[in-house]
Amino acid sequence: MPDPSSLRDSTQIVLPRHALDGHRECLENRFTITVVETPEQLRIIGSPVEIKAASDYLTRNGVAVA
Repeated sequence: MPDPSSLRDSTQIVLPRHALDGHRECLENRFTITVVETPEQLRIIGSPVEIKAASDYLTRNGVAVA
């Protein structure tokens, strides 16, 4: 059985709250994802394929994704 933390890493991106400034609308229109906001951070949740594509998109547009 897979480790839950490895599955979580492949299905979400956690970023500081301000990281998507100027990119959020395009990201939500382009990919099948859900963005969950907390006071400190944003969680982008989706399938592993969508998360990989969204991560590549963000990286190409200057957003640091760890």
